Amino acid sequence: MTAMAPARTETDLSFLLDHTSRVLRSRMTAALAEIGLTPRMHCVLVHALEEERTQIQLAEIGDMDKTTMVVTVDALEEAGYAERRPSSKDRRARIIAVTEAGAEIARRSQEVVDGVHRDALATLPEDEREVLVRALNRLVSGHLATPVEGERQVRRARERTK
Repeated sequence: MTAMAPARTETDLSFLLDHTSRVLRSRMTAALAEIGLTPRMHCVLVHALEEERTQIQLAEIGDMDKTTMVVTVDALEEAGYAERRPSSKDRRARIIAVTEAGAEIARRSQEVVDGVHRDALATLPEDEREVLVRALNRLVSGHLATPVEGERQVRRARERTK
């Protein structure tokens, strides 16, 4: 005998947001790839152009771990879009400075990002676009502003093979 699944009483908001986010990220990744960037590279360039920021600050803004951030900045340096430099505010800190070529590709990548967002919103009737954006902004600045920290599962150590 199979058990009956519990009746859903609310819209599956998790599915709607996860699916939308995943598809939007895939479209963004494909669009940025056409100009040789990743979404992470775009994020670092744009936020490094706003003000002097360290690699750690940029990693926090982009929700990247240290390893991912290092790989991203290495790729930006290799492409000639950014450099690690000493901070003018704290000699011990190093900032990510955007080169002229990096500023130009950041301008182009922002146009790409804006286009992907514009295309996504264009699928909605005009009167619903502003409502959706306003509602999402309220969620991310209110009830869903910060994640709840839970217990992390401990990873098992790898077993050695003999």
